[in-house]
Amino acid sequence: MRNPRTSRTLRNSLAAVVAAAAVLTLSACSSGSDPSDDGVLQVTGTQEPKAATVLDRPYPKPNLVLTDTRGKKYDLREETKGKPTLVFFGYTHCPDVCPTTMNDIAIAEKTLSQADQDKLQVVFVTTDPERDTPEELGKWLPSAGHKSFVGLSGDFATIQAGAKQMGIGIDPASKEKDGSVVSMHGAQVVAFSPKTDEGYVLYGEGTTADQFAEDLPKLIRGEKP
Repeated sequence: MRNPRTSRTLRNSLAAVVAAAAVLTLSACSSGSDPSDDGVLQVTGTQEPKAATVLDRPYPKPNLVLTDTRGKKYDLREETKGKPTLVFFGYTHCPDVCPTTMNDIAIAEKTLSQADQDKLQVVFVTTDPERDTPEELGKWLPSAGHKSFVGLSGDFATIQAGAKQMGIGIDPASKEKDGSVVSMHGAQVVAFSPKTDEGYVLYGEGTTADQFAEDLPKLIRGEKP
């Protein structure tokens, strides 16, 4: 990472997927992950240099009920049912990949028609709920230019379990010797289809705003990018 003392998001191997054009196993992103872990996703790459990786086995949205920035209960399955949805796990104190990813999605979203912008759901789930309370998320998302994004917080164990259902590993936030707090988490964005409500496309760290913008119209229609 660009600042390993304060952020330790684990990079995936999408570049290798593209180069090999073969099936790749992405393990849950936490230190010491076991490749045989049941949180593993099987994904298939394509021969074209695309940011999107289409999952071999789409999976249902996780049974994840948390609290939104208004302090209201938010059931991910119910609230986003039948809607194109992007889900990302991260934290507001992250100095690099989290704000960059959210910013790139926001830039891409603005290239859509207003009707498509209204359809798209972008959900940011904190991996550091002790600091990222609903109130803090409510301040951070608008200040970062993401007024339409949904911010969710809650019990860490619940968040961790929900992430695992999507093949994404996260560890509890921990304090370093220098006093900084780090939150290890997978840096993938998962896209859910409005047709099936299944997660079927994965984007890794490094996906650009232009790449998101190219794919969003298809994701909104529930098509493969």
